[in-house]
Amino acid sequence: MSAQTIAPARRQRGINLEKWGWLFMRGSGVLLVVLIFGHLFVNLMVGEGIQAVDFGFVAGKYATPFWQWWDVLMLWLALIHGSNGMRTIVNDYVTNEKVRKPLVWALGLAAALLIILGTLVVFTFDPCAGVFEDGAMWETCQALGK
Repeated sequence: MSAQTIAPARRQRGINLEKWGWLFMRGSGVLLVVLIFGHLFVNLMVGEGIQAVDFGFVAGKYATPFWQWWDVLMLWLALIHGSNGMRTIVNDYVTNEKVRKPLVWALGLAAALLIILGTLVVFTFDPCAGVFEDGAMWETCQALGK
């Protein structure tokens, strides 16, 4: 019998991105549950219920910064959470490095593009753009001076 010396495991230096990704998934998942159920409750249960959800309802919500930021935060977290989950699946199941890297880049670019476009939609939403004189919103937009 001989005694073997086992070298201690070397600790990796720097930031452990996988650990932070794992922690982000847990935190964003909990926050997304709160944001989504709050969104559903306000849109479907408060007031007249689902019958009240129309263009005017959305325009009224997006007229206040609170709901703009609520929906933008929900959008950002959902897209980052989903793309990080897809990145994990790609890393687990795509073994070819030449295929995996472009897939991960494509996921990141798609998420970034959707985040930018969604944010622009929420913050530049103008309910009076393209309203004609015979439209339902004409009087409201005239009262707003738009």
